[in-house]
Amino acid sequence: MKNKKLKKQSGFTIIEMMIAITLFIVIIVYGMQSLLNANLVHKKTQDMRSILDNLSFTLDDMSKNIRIGYNYHCIDDNNFDSLTLSISKSCKDGIGLAFESSNGSSIDAEDQWVYFISDNKIWKSTLGPYCGESCAIQLTPDEVKIDDQVSGFSVLGAESPIEGDQQQPLVIIRLVGSIERNNSSTPFSIETAVSQRLIDVNTTSIITPTGPIIEPLQSQQSFYSSSVQTMTQSTTQSSSN
Repeated sequence: MKNKKLKKQSGFTIIEMMIAITLFIVIIVYGMQSLLNANLVHKKTQDMRSILDNLSFTLDDMSKNIRIGYNYHCIDDNNFDSLTLSISKSCKDGIGLAFESSNGSSIDAEDQWVYFISDNKIWKSTLGPYCGESCAIQLTPDEVKIDDQVSGFSVLGAESPIEGDQQQPLVIIRLVGSIERNNSSTPFSIETAVSQRLIDVNTTSIITPTGPIIEPLQSQQSFYSSSVQTMTQSTTQSSSN
């Protein structure tokens, strides 16, 4: 028999296999952790975006209703009496705004729409009697915390032109706060201005022309009348000849 030469075969030892498996497990664990963190950040971003969209929708709806309303009353003294809210009033820094809706009646003091900030939230009431949060609807979600000290309403030109106010009513809404969710806080700051659609200024001085404007118009009209008469006479004489 021929002696067979045994060839030495190379391969992985048990120790090398254990090291390779350990490194593989470590890489997988770190990779899964990064993937889970990315998924968590994405979910958090989506939640924040949803809450901000809800807040923007609320602000847009408030702006639309205020724009088509009238008889603005800026609440700066925590007085929610119906008769008081039905009187136009301007203020620089108020906690709320009362106004007559587009379908409301100016002689009914119990149909005012009221937006106000209380307990770090925005509230809405559309029917009297007005008794604060217990008679209102919460507009902002619980995750949104409105800073009562910084946020508010500013109303300019709310008084009637008869009282000497010649400015078109303007409402400025300031919302400053944070979104509290999953042990994290995201600050935000929103400001918008809304002008009343109905004209509320005295336009008498603009419509009625003054004397110096009427006199040139009258003299110009006389000039055109005399010119037409002259042209008519010339045409008649030419036809006769």
